[in-house]
Amino acid sequence: MSNKKPRNMTKGIAIIGGGAAGLMAAATIGEFDSNAEVFLLEKNDELGKKVLISGGGRCNFTTGLDDLRQVLARYPRGDKFLTKAMHAFPPKAMRKWLEDHGVPIKIESDLRAFPKSNDGRDVVRVFEKIFASARVKVMFKSAVQDIEKMKTGFDVTVKGRSEPLEVDKVILATGGQAYRQTGSTGDGYSFATALGHSITPLAPSLSAFYTQESWPVKISGLSFQSAKLDVMNVQRDRVKRDDEHLTTSGAVLFTHKGITGPAVFALSSLVAFETIATDSPLLISIDIFSDRKAADLASNLVLLINKYPKKSLSNVLSSLVPKSFAVIVCEQLKMDPDKAAGQTNKKNIEAIAHWLKNIPLHVAARAAGEEFVTAGGVDLSEVNPSTMESKKCSGLYLAGEILDIDGFTGGFNLQSAWATGRMAGMSAANQSCHPERS
Repeated sequence: MSNKKPRNMTKGIAIIGGGAAGLMAAATIGEFDSNAEVFLLEKNDELGKKVLISGGGRCNFTTGLDDLRQVLARYPRGDKFLTKAMHAFPPKAMRKWLEDHGVPIKIESDLRAFPKSNDGRDVVRVFEKIFASARVKVMFKSAVQDIEKMKTGFDVTVKGRSEPLEVDKVILATGGQAYRQTGSTGDGYSFATALGHSITPLAPSLSAFYTQESWPVKISGLSFQSAKLDVMNVQRDRVKRDDEHLTTSGAVLFTHKGITGPAVFALSSLVAFETIATDSPLLISIDIFSDRKAADLASNLVLLINKYPKKSLSNVLSSLVPKSFAVIVCEQLKMDPDKAAGQTNKKNIEAIAHWLKNIPLHVAARAAGEEFVTAGGVDLSEVNPSTMESKKCSGLYLAGEILDIDGFTGGFNLQSAWATGRMAGMSAANQSCHPERS
């Protein structure tokens, strides 16, 4: 700490980062403390860039799941820490908050919540309207270079500004280092470290997988909606589990380099800290018939072969899977796809059923630079979960992805940002955080 000049200022709070957590923190302070002067510093020329591109551009702003035990189970890291913030501002409260601010919402069959317009700008505009009527000064193209703790507050050095911004409190909501084009370049980790915090190991999460096998390119664009993925050769990670098996379920899409989709993203989150490389690939298996036993699948195949014995094996298989994939099944099992199906023996039929239930793939790499979130961040033991205030630096609050919290796809990462941003804002405004009532 240093001691420069006497501070002569009105009450001020600087929020670093205009993403989901920063937006909610600023809006909350504006709602609960009309006397606070809020400075929202954003390095971009617009707010909520990552909010705008979520959900494929439709803004999957939260989940429609309301059982908080099930909600918290969607966070491989940070679930216990999130409990108080999530009870205070759960998904139901976020949905109601948006509706109360004039944004109609919808919950789709997979329980993802969107604005009815499918336009994230409607969500961001809510905050812009709040800021226009509250004492929130939005400072665009304001890249923070340094945050210094003073005796009575903080000095925030902003690029291009001759004098530091003097404030009483700071909320760090800079995000992680995923989707760097949106401004999430990891700057907040340096600020947090300089103010006394520790940063856990960082890793990409919610990413696609590249495989050693080249055959996925032949079926690029083909998807299976109810697949099960299982990984067996786990070395280490920071996810609680009872055994060495990690399993996820959901849609899987084959790409020109490997696989992607919700089930893949979830698995990538669970193995975020695993070493994955060409010389040490992660062995996974895909079950594209997760609702059927291998024996039942084999029996079904026998019936089809008996019905169409003169058809080629690939043609008969195409009754179970798309023709392009049927050819790959034959190729991978070293069977002639053009051979008459009636010549297929019991051993080969069982091999086909087993392969469809346990498709082996060797993951050689994560899709670099394409991850949705960063696993890891500010050590949660150094932050008060009831207020989001730093235990290392009084007057400093942390919210959103800068924390060691990450969730699966489906609106969970934005929800944790809204919830922690809400709690940080209320705490900075000296308000008690109580659970939302339904």
